[in-house]
Amino acid sequence: MKIGIIGAGAMGSLYGGILSKQNDVYLIDIWKEHIDCINRDGLKIVEDKVENIVYPKATTDSKLVPHLDLVIVFVKSIHTLKAIQSNQDIICDDTIVLSLQNGYGNTEDIETVVKRENIIVGTTSHGATLLGPGKIKHAGVGMTYIGPLDEKSKYKAEKIKKNMEYCGIDTDISENILELIWSKLIINIAINPLTAILKIENGKLLESSYSLDLIKDLVDESVSIAKEIGINLEKDETLEKVKNVASNTYSNKSSMLQDILNKRETEIDKINGAVVKVGEKLGISTPINSTIVKLVKSINDLK
Repeated sequence: MKIGIIGAGAMGSLYGGILSKQNDVYLIDIWKEHIDCINRDGLKIVEDKVENIVYPKATTDSKLVPHLDLVIVFVKSIHTLKAIQSNQDIICDDTIVLSLQNGYGNTEDIETVVKRENIIVGTTSHGATLLGPGKIKHAGVGMTYIGPLDEKSKYKAEKIKKNMEYCGIDTDISENILELIWSKLIINIAINPLTAILKIENGKLLESSYSLDLIKDLVDESVSIAKEIGINLEKDETLEKVKNVASNTYSNKSSMLQDILNKRETEIDKINGAVVKVGEKLGISTPINSTIVKLVKSINDLK
């Protein structure tokens, strides 16, 4: 397959690098130094202290990319609309577009360019970090779950699954992909902004009764909103998942904390802000998530 990756950060580079072993892959990103390093020296992937080099193509100009069978979107959710519209020349009538991004609302942005029947969405448990231009660390291995927005497009998801598994990426098709996306969203809702506001690693949230209360409040409010749109999650079960993730990633700095520390714009609007937006459409107040959004945005404004 000819595959394009929009957003060659850590995760985009990881998937692009792995898929390039069996496919013709193009990494598309605005970070010129990263792109130049990949084209000159290959993409270095460090895993279990072993460094492997793969050779996807890389470019800052999507106009140089040929017709693509599959486009995978990996930009930050706050940049989805701009990224998909800026690179729409690589998307043809039969191009499948897969979003494996964090946050909620990416599909609405992608639909401004792509037909709904060509959109596949999913989640991944893989982890990756950037070590520098042209070099990443594969920090964690897990399942990738995907599913179509349109049930009639399931065969397109099957095509992606087959290709990913051939390249060594464990992939499954979910019959209720939106439930999985909301489950992951709520984990991010409960962990990311609190670690960013408190400037602590994930696991330290479990060491205070007050932060645990905030986690529970965020989970309860978010699950209640999810139920209103037909996403059937359970509060107690979701809370335990959040605690398990915080414990299993005890020393990790969340992406939102890293954004705050590096004085970058966060994805708060597509994480906690997504619950606020859905609540507004339903006419339901979301005071906990609304307050968290304001706190994170205050930190950004006052940096």
